[in-house]
Amino acid sequence: MPAIESYNFGRMVIDGSTYTKDVIIFPDGKILSPWWRKQAHVLAIEDIQELLATGPEIIICGTGAMGVMRPAANLKEYLAESAVEFIALRSSKAVETYNQMSGTKRVGGCFHLTC
Repeated sequence: MPAIESYNFGRMVIDGSTYTKDVIIFPDGKILSPWWRKQAHVLAIEDIQELLATGPEIIICGTGAMGVMRPAANLKEYLAESAVEFIALRSSKAVETYNQMSGTKRVGGCFHLTC
């Protein structure tokens, strides 16, 4: 699993590579950046379909430095029905949680890097 080495507003370093656009980390270590959502600050089911297709047990969602990005109303219920644990936190805390949980289960992450 890739390790997130650092996160600051608008910047994330994963295994020595720097990303300045939003990021998805797949359970197999693949990274997608830039990652775009249908609605900039709303995380909808369709925004993480590619991640879901890889069979994560847990998705850690970084909602931005100030927590501006919010999960759509139906997202948590959909993931619960799909037996996927979903944890949404401000991006700095989400990075800590991702690093703690990666390697223990099939963990995927989606991170909004700015607001």
